[in-house]
Amino acid sequence: MKKLKILLSIFLSISFVSQVFAEDGPTSFADLAERLMPSVVNISTTTTIITNSNPFPGFKFPPGSPFEDMFKEFGTPQKRKSAALGSGFIIDEKGIVITNNHVIQDAEDIVVRVNGTEEYKAKIIGADPLSDIAVLQIDSNEKFIPVQFGDSDKARIGDWVIAIGNPFGLGGTVTSGIISARNRSIGLARYEDYIQTDASINSGNSGGPLFDMKGNVIGINTAILGQSGSIGIGFSIPSNSAKKVVSQLIQFGETKRGWLGVRIQVVTKEIADVEKLGEPRGALVASVAENSPSDKAGIKAGDIIIEFNGTKIKEMKELPKIVAQTEVGKTVDVKVWRDKKEIVKKIKLGRLETSEDFAEEKKEVEPNLQEIKSLKITVRLLTKKDIEERKLPNQTTGLVIINIGENSPFSNLNVNDIIVEAQKKKIKSTQSLEKIVETTLKSNQKTILIAIYNQQNQRRYIGIKLD
Repeated sequence: MKKLKILLSIFLSISFVSQVFAEDGPTSFADLAERLMPSVVNISTTTTIITNSNPFPGFKFPPGSPFEDMFKEFGTPQKRKSAALGSGFIIDEKGIVITNNHVIQDAEDIVVRVNGTEEYKAKIIGADPLSDIAVLQIDSNEKFIPVQFGDSDKARIGDWVIAIGNPFGLGGTVTSGIISARNRSIGLARYEDYIQTDASINSGNSGGPLFDMKGNVIGINTAILGQSGSIGIGFSIPSNSAKKVVSQLIQFGETKRGWLGVRIQVVTKEIADVEKLGEPRGALVASVAENSPSDKAGIKAGDIIIEFNGTKIKEMKELPKIVAQTEVGKTVDVKVWRDKKEIVKKIKLGRLETSEDFAEEKKEVEPNLQEIKSLKITVRLLTKKDIEERKLPNQTTGLVIINIGENSPFSNLNVNDIIVEAQKKKIKSTQSLEKIVETTLKSNQKTILIAIYNQQNQRRYIGIKLD
């Protein structure tokens, strides 16, 4: 009898736990998806790309030949239309649409499809490459069904979310998952504080919304990890970071970010020990721009900014985002650690976009050319500008071929081809390619399989026979 009571107690406990989990998890997303679908749009853009065709197809001059450049100049300019797909969502019944900047960048024509069938032309109200956010206006007098931004700060790891978008051109696709992590930085943008989710996000989902279970937008789907599609790791711009940018783009057509005028670095444990800071925190001022707000207020190189406008700075990466979101012209208290004690400076913020510091940062940096002697090629690292201009996936890494030497194993490739993989491994530096080649030769193999983007930006696999 006693054993029966114990078994009954265990059974009731399991039943109770199962019931709790069943109540917490949604039985279906159907009602929510049906309500939200009319507010999510598919975006298609077209861009004209001009290339010079070879006047002698099938014939290739030896690398370095004086005729090579001459006949390139005589090539006939060819125009072709390049199409791109993305997603977005409506936030105003007048047809204001939010999407990613990279979805519409350099677009000549933008078409927004609502409810899967109705197509409208759209124009750009404002776009911000630094946060990768753009605002569009649908060209129509019709009233649309909007959705609202939610409070992304209340979103917790483990919360259910759904993503709706246009992956691979398959509009009206709904996927579900949970919030996997918060405050992620992946090196794509200046201001990063991504929500990570395992809701399936693929190419074409960019700019689409990430919804909470109340139907509020808590994120703008922006990036995926991996080039071959969703592997359960997607990233979204938090709604609280996006709202201020969106508001400024609608009001001014541009952003107006606060600016301190300092270059900062991480406070390591060793620096914290030397400065008697107790623990690594804040942002170490590496240099101060001349005549900047910080310079005028008396901030010096070596100061550690530990609090800004009442907000404690725990990590260096927090400071740029907080400063950028603060009103231009506002005077704030900045607490710094100097000579092993706290002091407070009052700083009147400038505007980042009009600062000399920002103008210098935007200047194009001369690419660093590197020769791989074993392969007889000269390459440089792929840049963000290359990715934007050639419409490549956001996370693409690789090497751009600048020159191909005589008797190079890469002689069947072309200048400006991009090497992105070797032996199915991503290429992130010249060293990574050299290491793969060295390992292959040591294994007595004579051929490596590489993946490239050619001059038409088509991805191809090619077998390269090594000497």
